[in-house]
Amino acid sequence: MARLPRLTVPGYPHHVIQRGNNRQPIVLSDADRETLLGLVADTALKHRVALHAYVLMDNHFHLLLTPETEDGVPQMMQAVGRRYVRYFNDLHHRSGTLWEGRYKSTLIQSESYLLACMTYMDLNPVRAGMVAQASDFVWSSHRHYSGLAQDRRLTPHTLYWGLGNTPFAREAAYAEMVRDGLSVQQQTRITGAALRGWALGDAGFVAELQKRTQRRVTESRPGRPVSQRKSAESL
Repeated sequence: MARLPRLTVPGYPHHVIQRGNNRQPIVLSDADRETLLGLVADTALKHRVALHAYVLMDNHFHLLLTPETEDGVPQMMQAVGRRYVRYFNDLHHRSGTLWEGRYKSTLIQSESYLLACMTYMDLNPVRAGMVAQASDFVWSSHRHYSGLAQDRRLTPHTLYWGLGNTPFAREAAYAEMVRDGLSVQQQTRITGAALRGWALGDAGFVAELQKRTQRRVTESRPGRPVSQRKSAESL
């Protein structure tokens, strides 16, 4: 069965995931992590893509992006992939691919899922057993949004600004939201969409989105159960 092209629409948030080949590490030191995040930020700026959130795990990373153009995210991810592989292979005396095929990308409805997706990303290290709480993990955007650090690489989404009238109120509200976590249904929907590249939103959002592209944006048979080949913990 042929692969569907990635769904990329300007002005909408996209949840992007890139994995290491065979789930092998993509970073071996903090210097690697800083280099990768620097490349992400630089290429996002160059290709007019807003970087809202990120989490950098040992063998994969998540990004939350809003492009201004249709080719912004593909060009950005291609540049990050190529430049980082050259850096990583040269530094660590290796050759060959680093990535597990193409990056995965899910277009999401802001009002229903943007803050939930940020929470999902922040809790990834907790689900993986790396830390006890999201604020303990320094390689994500959580500490910026909860007021524990400043990260100039980030462009907060307007929905984040709506969490409070002052920086302190926004940070407190965001930190509480992440502590409350996600429902099983939210986590399952985000995971399923991420694995398959379907649009993530309500029926009205999906219907309007479908009018803007010839590419199918959801499963061809509505209501068909989503088989979970990988658990949420692996994402």
